[in-house]
Amino acid sequence: MKRVVSIQDISCLGKCSLTVALPIISAMGVETCVVPTAVLSTHTGGFSGFTFHDLTQEVAPIAAHWKKEGITFDAIYTGYLGSFEQIQLVSDFFDQFGGENTLIYADPAMADNGVLYTGFTPEFAREMGKLCGKADVIVPNLTEAAFMLGEEYVGEDYDEAYIKGLLQRLTGLGCKVAVLTGVSFEKGKIGAMAYDSSTGTYASYFNEELPVRFHGTGDVFASACVGALMNGKDLTGALKIAVDYTLECIRDTQNDPDARWYGVNFESAIPMLVRSLGR
Repeated sequence: MKRVVSIQDISCLGKCSLTVALPIISAMGVETCVVPTAVLSTHTGGFSGFTFHDLTQEVAPIAAHWKKEGITFDAIYTGYLGSFEQIQLVSDFFDQFGGENTLIYADPAMADNGVLYTGFTPEFAREMGKLCGKADVIVPNLTEAAFMLGEEYVGEDYDEAYIKGLLQRLTGLGCKVAVLTGVSFEKGKIGAMAYDSSTGTYASYFNEELPVRFHGTGDVFASACVGALMNGKDLTGALKIAVDYTLECIRDTQNDPDARWYGVNFESAIPMLVRSLGR
């Protein structure tokens, strides 16, 4: 059985970060270990008065214990990181547990719709870009890509040539494969496009775009994609599984009035995800 470790925060209630990654990747038949960087009573998307406990100081001791025990991982999957210190700790974790047989997969969850999340700065985005440079696969959206590269966010004003150029510039950070999520070249279609710098080839997959937006779909996509890669899918196959599953989650949720801020009903779509692996 493959083993993934995911490093990001966990919300005790709400559908994002580790609360999404752990069940999705586990359902795909992959052991999922966690390094929680913070614990919150709820996610921050629609609740007020939530509790927050920073676990930054626990990351290095967890890593040291695992190293002492000889623990290894087939993939390291990072998501939302809340500080410069956490970026450095994760960089150190890559050095300790990375290697030829370990996929480093980074989701620079820090921005969307042209703006950084609250508390983040352009300087933070550049540091995140350095961290992504140490990864094998990165999965930013268009906003995160622009901030990491220090470029202007173009919104929906782009074509395929621009996306291909942006992907090449992202691999210029140092990563082997860059995946851009939320890409659309045709009205009513949305998906992801990737560039593999080792082969100079592109991969893409698109499906129906529904006229709704939900909290946490980026975490759903990233988790399904890394799970697919751990199941031996190639890049195109992993994109297809992740896009289709994310769409199915949205379909199962679109008539739920509370879901826009709470998160998609990814649980009800898990049977479809498992079938996509041929099980």
